[in-house]
Amino acid sequence: MNQESDSNDEPAGQDPLLLLKTLQLLWTKKEMKKQLKEEIRRGFAGLEDPLAGLLDILESSSDWKGKGHSLGYYITSELQLWMKEHPAVQQSGMKLKKLQTRVLRILAQCPANLLDPLISIYQLHTADRNYLLGHVSHLYHRGDYKEAAILSIKLKLQPDQDVEKMCMPLLFQDKINLMEDYVGEYPELQCKLLQILDTWCEPGFNIRDIARQYQGLSRYKPDKLNRKMLSKLVFRLLDRFNVDPALCPNVINQRHLRTLHYLFYKRFVEKTMTQENWKDHVQSTVGENQWLQGHLIQLLISYCDLNTAARWAQRCNLPKEMLPNGVADELQKLKIQESVEEAAKAENYEEVNKKDYYQLPIPRANIHFLQKWEEMLQCWEKVLQPGQIVAIDMEWRPSFGMVGKPRVSLLQIAVKDEVFLLDLPRLLEHAEMEGEKEKLPHFIQMLYSDAAITKLGYGMSGDLSSLAATCFALKGMDKQSQGVVDLLTVDKQLQKSSIDWKKGSRKADILSAEQSYEDKGLRQPEKGLSLLVQHILGKPLDKTEQLSNWEKRPLREEQIIYAASDAYCLLEIYEKLCKDPASFGLSSDLTKSLVGKPSVKARAKKQLNKQEVPSPCGQQCKGSDKETSHPPAPISPKEFSVVCDNMLQGLGRYLRCLGVDVRMLENEDDHRKAAEIARQEGRVILTSGLPYQTLQSQVGEGRCFSVNCSEKAKEQALQVLKHFNVHVTLEDIFSRCQVCNCNKYLKVPKERMRQLVEGSKRSAGDGGTSCSTPCEEKSSRTCDAAQPTETAQGEWPEGTDPCGAAVGLEEGTTLQVAAIPPGVLDKAELTDFYCCTRCGKVFWEGSHFGRVVSQFKDVLVITGDEQSIYKLS
Repeated sequence: MNQESDSNDEPAGQDPLLLLKTLQLLWTKKEMKKQLKEEIRRGFAGLEDPLAGLLDILESSSDWKGKGHSLGYYITSELQLWMKEHPAVQQSGMKLKKLQTRVLRILAQCPANLLDPLISIYQLHTADRNYLLGHVSHLYHRGDYKEAAILSIKLKLQPDQDVEKMCMPLLFQDKINLMEDYVGEYPELQCKLLQILDTWCEPGFNIRDIARQYQGLSRYKPDKLNRKMLSKLVFRLLDRFNVDPALCPNVINQRHLRTLHYLFYKRFVEKTMTQENWKDHVQSTVGENQWLQGHLIQLLISYCDLNTAARWAQRCNLPKEMLPNGVADELQKLKIQESVEEAAKAENYEEVNKKDYYQLPIPRANIHFLQKWEEMLQCWEKVLQPGQIVAIDMEWRPSFGMVGKPRVSLLQIAVKDEVFLLDLPRLLEHAEMEGEKEKLPHFIQMLYSDAAITKLGYGMSGDLSSLAATCFALKGMDKQSQGVVDLLTVDKQLQKSSIDWKKGSRKADILSAEQSYEDKGLRQPEKGLSLLVQHILGKPLDKTEQLSNWEKRPLREEQIIYAASDAYCLLEIYEKLCKDPASFGLSSDLTKSLVGKPSVKARAKKQLNKQEVPSPCGQQCKGSDKETSHPPAPISPKEFSVVCDNMLQGLGRYLRCLGVDVRMLENEDDHRKAAEIARQEGRVILTSGLPYQTLQSQVGEGRCFSVNCSEKAKEQALQVLKHFNVHVTLEDIFSRCQVCNCNKYLKVPKERMRQLVEGSKRSAGDGGTSCSTPCEEKSSRTCDAAQPTETAQGEWPEGTDPCGAAVGLEEGTTLQVAAIPPGVLDKAELTDFYCCTRCGKVFWEGSHFGRVVSQFKDVLVITGDEQSIYKLS
């Protein structure tokens, strides 16, 4: 037998492990890749069972478990290709079932790029479905939720599984993309998932109770998974899966409730909506939904009176048992026979004096409302004239935060002495019925692309974006536009202009106007285009019809006058600016001053480089290398104050760590609150994404910065510091409390702190409470720099007990001494502790200071006295 074996000289490749050693040697030599491929094919051809041999190789090698193209992946891919040329090696019956059992064990720990090849090679789609489900269930109960979901997707097991059981752990682990892929091909599962998420958005639902059902969750952040985040997720999935929103009543109701609150704010606080507009939107929002109608009645009681609430209850036909007692009683007193004048008087809260606003200088007969193409001929002839000056504006129905881009309902085109109002939906529909659907887009394209026609607008890029969403043929108009004058540009220039108008600067006028309105309780001061009209033409633009339902036909007379005025005022502004540009701080060449470049969406990083910052010399500074840049003068963190949007709390903590005065919005705060804080306190807004487009127009130029949200918080902090030329010194590090932003500390000797800790323990033993908030390490150098002037080092504020269990600071703040970990007080190198006088956090010197110095060395300015400290850290 041995002699026969020796004489036949079987190839070494017949032993899978010997083949593996040969392949491993070739894998280490990059130049041998071609030989490696040939050796794999020769080796598998010599194996008695290539499929079993591959499993032997994978089970004996750890190389295939790594990410990327490992040797195991290379071997598996080559075998898959080789099998297509040699189909006879495929197995079946019991032999295949045994191989499938072995490969399932491997699938539980193999990288994602090996799943598809192994599933194909071992025909796992033909395996017993119950056996596969059992294996996935085993992974799931082991806590391998991600692996169980991926394998289910690959083997298409989702229809036989509980969608809630499989998807919820993925949501808790922030694997939302994987959760979406799990239901991606199954509309029924999509609906079930959305219904589950919607129930989680019910008021009073506790998500933490669900999380407790799942063991070993990693990356779970309870605070991140809140109702607001879930609501956004539901709306995104409704849009992605094209599911009827009625399937998710909770999130829809909550969105409509927020809309109701916004409408009440616009009507009764800002006072910028007419009664008729407001009433139209309220009725559209609540519809027949009794839950929303009940909230409407409560809001009416808060903002109006019982009589008005009772009238709306009567209009909604709400049952008496749903009404508050006062409203039910008032409803009994209402007389159906009341005259129309009395009803109107009850609902009409203020009369706006139209004479105080900009008046359209042309007769009503010169405003043309166009709904058919034959009516467009007069507009075509008058507008498309070389040298013509045309003002353009657009209106659409307010979305109030609902998904989808707005579609233009009305296109206003104004020329000297005439205004054309184009009913865009009707014109497009009429043109399509007559087989000429390209005519209207062609007219608009000719208008915007003709450099011989001057086009005036206010925020033209946003209008063009909505126009493209309305008609696909108009996509890319922003790139084709020529001869465009965006008056939003001049508005920004006037905001920063130091020239006084009518015995007072613009800024002083605005501040005094705001104060006057607040004192008198009147509607809010003007802003945007209305404010520009006020300063150029003497009276503001009446914007009470702005939030009309522009899709509803016929339009009311007030809407028609507003729409015509909104466009025509641009002609008058432009004419006055051209007559005397110098008086408004503009150059004589208005083309350079006013013509805005079309807005082009760029990646976040490119946008960061293009943002403008006012320089100390008063000239514009840009990140672009093509501009003559005047970098802002260096400032210290003490001179720099910001307000962070609620999505940038990590960035805010880093900036506080470096001594910057940072206010952070809470999760439930609206983005617009950042603009209010910035104006009141002179802060720079730090935000990202869509809110940047809204907020930058509400503050002065250079006072709003868009952070790259794809970067980590540390990188964001570096971008901000470099952009505003903030020079950080060692003294600035930890000069502010990262928790509460306070910059005053109390220095406590170690022995005194030991007494406080012991007192805290005694208090806790007697049934007292102690704080469990984790402390952070603190550098003594920076704390010494931030010592409070009114509290001497080592002395206690008046009225405190240094030996008590709890020591009160400012406004009753308790020192969090119970949070100091065991052993810290025994460190010989520690001599002092530092306590935040606002929140009571306790800090001490440790390694964290050195780490921060290392992380931000690119923006650190080290003085001569600090060189030795820097070297030590």
